Amino acid sequence: MRAAAEVRDGGADASARVKALIRLARSPGGIEEACARNAVTRVMGCASASWIEASVDGAGKVRARCASESDVTRGYGRVLCGVLNGSAVEDALTMSDGFVDAMEIGLGSKVEKSRVNGFKNMLETAKKQLRAATSSAGGDPFPSLIITASEVRSRGSFAASQASYLEPDVGKVKALVDALRTKKIGIVAHFYMDPEVQGILMAAKAEYPHIAISDSLVMADLAVKMVESGCETVGVLGVDFMSENVRAIIDEAGHPEAKVYRMAAEDIGCSLAEAAQSESYDRYLTEAGKTKNGVHVIYINTGLDTKAGANAKIPTITCTSSNVVATVLQAAAQIPDVNVFYGPDTYMGGNLAELLRRMTTWSDEEIKEMHPAHDRETVKSLLPRLKYFDDGTCMVHDMFGRDVCETVRAYYGDAYQTAHFEVPGEMFKLAMEAKDRGLGVVGSTQNILDYTCARVDEAIARALPEGERLRFVLGTETGMVTSIVRAVQARLRSACDAGVCGVEAEIVFPVSSDAVAATGDADIPVVPGVLSGEGCSLDGGCASCPYMKMNSYDALMKMCDRVGSAAGEAMLAAQEPRKYESEDGTGPSIASQGCVPILHMRHFQKNKTFSDELVTDITGRV
Repeated sequence: MRAAAEVRDGGADASARVKALIRLARSPGGIEEACARNAVTRVMGCASASWIEASVDGAGKVRARCASESDVTRGYGRVLCGVLNGSAVEDALTMSDGFVDAMEIGLGSKVEKSRVNGFKNMLETAKKQLRAATSSAGGDPFPSLIITASEVRSRGSFAASQASYLEPDVGKVKALVDALRTKKIGIVAHFYMDPEVQGILMAAKAEYPHIAISDSLVMADLAVKMVESGCETVGVLGVDFMSENVRAIIDEAGHPEAKVYRMAAEDIGCSLAEAAQSESYDRYLTEAGKTKNGVHVIYINTGLDTKAGANAKIPTITCTSSNVVATVLQAAAQIPDVNVFYGPDTYMGGNLAELLRRMTTWSDEEIKEMHPAHDRETVKSLLPRLKYFDDGTCMVHDMFGRDVCETVRAYYGDAYQTAHFEVPGEMFKLAMEAKDRGLGVVGSTQNILDYTCARVDEAIARALPEGERLRFVLGTETGMVTSIVRAVQARLRSACDAGVCGVEAEIVFPVSSDAVAATGDADIPVVPGVLSGEGCSLDGGCASCPYMKMNSYDALMKMCDRVGSAAGEAMLAAQEPRKYESEDGTGPSIASQGCVPILHMRHFQKNKTFSDELVTDITGRV
């Protein structure tokens, strides 16, 4: 660590220490020219093009060399290689990046902090190479899709099944477009839709405008616009609470005559929404309702009857995975001594608490970027007043557990990490750690899509050389990969048309070891599913929702065929979303009452504050 100490002692301020790194970079005896420069050695998240090559010699000792287009990063690389060279592999793999902070060269501007992130990512890239060099598994363990401007290649059977639907059957697309246009049907589908259906819908959208794929909140808004644009029927591809929300919001918008259908006569359930209809959740809300200044922040992925019942016990506002943090922080900013009760998703609640704990270590300036009314002290005071339900999980996100995270850390530690707010804490923490290094995002499906596209845009803007590949670990349901692939490939094609053709992107699908099978193939050692065909399938994978798969192309076409005829409409009656009429038949409907928490959220989204009505309810109930 002597070189690091010399840099740290190079001066009293960050500028002097940066100059010390530059002097070190320009000193004779460099090893930069011998460093391989390829996708494996490339350091992602670094402000300048940088590489590090780490290997193990015959004596079992680490050998490292690096290169960078930046003097500062090259100087740091020399420091790091000096530390790694000659060390035991075990020592290198357990090395903390804390010594980077000890060098104290990133305490000033955002540029300096970005450099520090790049330094930490360089160490992570070296660790990844050392793990691969000493692993007996051989090759990357998870399947993936590799996206270029001209093609999408797959690694692994599961990835191949995802890729196969990106270029849908032309006949199926035409049949769908003809039916939708003739019968004035609009389609709203969730991001987690089956890849085959998504591929067909996206191709059909190019010919017919009233098709949308989005998160669960936006689905209802888009459905209203479709009705107001002339659609007489809306088909909802999602689980039941989504179609119920669409029905209720269309009614609230004054269009009760519009028809809304889901894709099956039987229930299209959701394990998370069902958790909120349990006796334990009812007890949780009953106790919460006895608390002064209590507010219930309920996840959008719940039924209207759940929202209505919750609001009857305690003032309730709906949230999404993209605005849950802002909702909780606003409650604490606007209402003195507020007590926040989040539910029903246990993972999201735990991840929310973990994020707030991390925020207490941030600077006040960084916290104010999240919410201008907060600082370290206000966040610390909020933590004891945040409670979350501990018995509600999504069966899909439950698959991103400890074993998955250990494999991600070992093989993909230098990749961009994405995690939905619903995934277990281990996956969330992994993405948060990467986020702290400038290599991760946590949030909603839309946040993940936006983040991925933004990183690709940055790589294109920097005109990275041919063969540069950005890797993204997809820490959420695999159905949204179609949206990601199409958005990324559109960017790569436009860039190639403009003369920048070197950038590639790889989407990695992490799956639980409880649901993978060994193949005996050194290149692809495991695939999702089990060889006997039980459990998770090779077609569906292990991060796919079985309820969402009920929204098949055949089910969609059957619905379209039945629309418009008396006999068909009679059959479709079983596919109408539940309307939740009032219990006594005279008062406000349960659906209308269930919309109240949603309307509170819409006010917050529009005005950035809680409504006077909600504040009065929170402060006046107990």
